[in-house]
Amino acid sequence: MKKKILSIIALTLFLTVGLAACGAKAANKMTMGTGGTTGTYYGFGGVLGQYIKDKADIEVTVVSTDGSKANIEGIDSGDYQLGTVQSDVMAYAWEGTNSFADQGKLDGFRVVGGLYAEAVQLITMDENIKTIADLAGKSVSIGAPGSGVYFNAIDVLKAAGLTENDIKPQYQSFGDSTEALKDGKIDAAFIVAGAPTTAVTELATTNDVHLVPIDGAYAESILSACPYYTTYSIPAGTYPGQDAPVSTVTVKATLIVSADADEDAVYNLTKAIYDNADAIAVEHGKGAELSVENATTGMAVPFHKGAAKYFAEQGVTVDVQ
Repeated sequence: MKKKILSIIALTLFLTVGLAACGAKAANKMTMGTGGTTGTYYGFGGVLGQYIKDKADIEVTVVSTDGSKANIEGIDSGDYQLGTVQSDVMAYAWEGTNSFADQGKLDGFRVVGGLYAEAVQLITMDENIKTIADLAGKSVSIGAPGSGVYFNAIDVLKAAGLTENDIKPQYQSFGDSTEALKDGKIDAAFIVAGAPTTAVTELATTNDVHLVPIDGAYAESILSACPYYTTYSIPAGTYPGQDAPVSTVTVKATLIVSADADEDAVYNLTKAIYDNADAIAVEHGKGAELSVENATTGMAVPFHKGAAKYFAEQGVTVDVQ
């Protein structure tokens, strides 16, 4: 009997230690969903993953995906533990609206922090288009139906009292939009991405392109209706021929994490990113936008407790759930 009891105790200890080791191993390995291999999400994700590995001792496998929606779905299914997303798309998932209306609410993720601005850029070669209201009756590219760009465009049009029916909508990619502008097939296009955006730079290099400001009452209306937007100024000289800054609104490229992720691990990876912003900026241009303020504003989804702990140490309180 004594031998049997000792055997049971030994087995219990073995299983306890083994499960603890598995938990530690899981906390030290994460897969990050990003975007296409030629996009900013993938390249910047690779840099972040390296700093998380070096500074937080968490091995990050960065994978190419179809972007924000796929990354949220991947975290929800357990395929990924980290993901880069647009702040507006994650709000749609959290609320079960827009691009998530059919499948419903997904809430198996939490925010780590904002990374950089993805500016809503309204571009045109028509000098008579000076405000959003001037788009009435014009042929305008508003992105693929159901895409993040599409919903951004609808939000901006609404601020000017316009709907999709008040313009001649074209549903094109960034590259197709700039080609159509160059060929005179459309009058304006919405581009939502970090500025400078390659497609816009290439067009502006050989053509007279200008950015239509989204400011004043228009911006106030958008921010009032949609908390995941913030204001942003595209600096002068961002594009060829752009002599002055242009005000607009922006969503944010945001890092999210599984709601079930270990609190200490998330604290450590958050610290690894934002404590090393200057070094990251040397390796990737978007690192220059990493800051505690940028990380914590314009978020309509709660933060992970591990990230919240880090930001509390920086004097900023964020919502958690």
